[in-house]
Amino acid sequence: MNIKIIGTGSYIPSTIEKNEDFYNHEFLNADGSKINSPNEVIVDKFKAITGIEERRYIKPELLNSDIAFYAAEKAIADAKIDKETLDYIIVAHNYGDIKHNTEQSDTVPSIASRVKHLLQIKNPKCVGYDLLFGCPGWIEGVIQANAFIKSGLAKRCLVIGTETLSRVVDKHDRDSMIYSDGAGAVIIEETNDDSGIIAHESATYALDEAHFIFFGETNNLDSTSQRRYIKMYGRKIYEFALTNVPLALKSCLEKSGYNINDVKKILIHQANEKMDEAIVKRFYKLHDMKMPEGIMPMSINTLGNSSVATVPTLYDLILKGKLKNQEINKGDVILFASVGAGMNINAIVYKQ
Repeated sequence: MNIKIIGTGSYIPSTIEKNEDFYNHEFLNADGSKINSPNEVIVDKFKAITGIEERRYIKPELLNSDIAFYAAEKAIADAKIDKETLDYIIVAHNYGDIKHNTEQSDTVPSIASRVKHLLQIKNPKCVGYDLLFGCPGWIEGVIQANAFIKSGLAKRCLVIGTETLSRVVDKHDRDSMIYSDGAGAVIIEETNDDSGIIAHESATYALDEAHFIFFGETNNLDSTSQRRYIKMYGRKIYEFALTNVPLALKSCLEKSGYNINDVKKILIHQANEKMDEAIVKRFYKLHDMKMPEGIMPMSINTLGNSSVATVPTLYDLILKGKLKNQEINKGDVILFASVGAGMNINAIVYKQ
């Protein structure tokens, strides 16, 4: 028995926030002090490191659960299935529904229950639950769906990665330019052919690394707001990812029985272009090889980092022919990989 993805869908918000839109922001250091560089210089350095030129934000009237629903609808239509046949709806996110210009996150009912309601699924045996696993949440959801189906607990699952990070960014923090909104979804079921999930790997490093990404106060120390925002120790994350992700990819590939030369694409979480490139280069270095050209498709330059949504969105864009000079064909062996808050790492070897 193999488990495969039979349909994909994504939602890319229509509001484009360009790098130039940050020229008027007041960026501050974590201690509240002013940064002694013009915003144009700050933004140019940011672009050089991350590769991000623009990112997408949802409209004020939308919520995280709304865009999850939009992506789910597209995946269901693409798979040509009856939505009532879904056994599980697994929704990976990190911050729930946050209304525009409000401080409180809303996670009751779960995003999965809200998506099921919006889809108008009547079947009570279709179980919905949320998964909090940092940026690797969607990949972990796919791994869990794989386990449900292999164990006989399910036959068909909907797995969604959705996030609205624009609602949790501190405008005084340079890192706020990284984050964006978006949603990606897939339908997963059993298959009789040799395609699908071949191997997977997951890990949580929490002894010293648990708080590399956290919720913290604004860099504007004069603010009286009690609101908290997504924060990170960028250098620590970079070093952690560069050390551990290549090893996880190598271990996962070895489990699969495939050779490094069999890999056609690596779909890695769109966190930071330079970091992702360094991770994949080191992965190939572990095999005494140079990173092949075109092996690592990127969408971060125009879509930013939408956390759990980056990998399923990237996959959907390639399959739908919407990413220039990139394609995935029947029989191709690809790797999914991610790293994020936890600190969590995971990977999947997948045969298209």
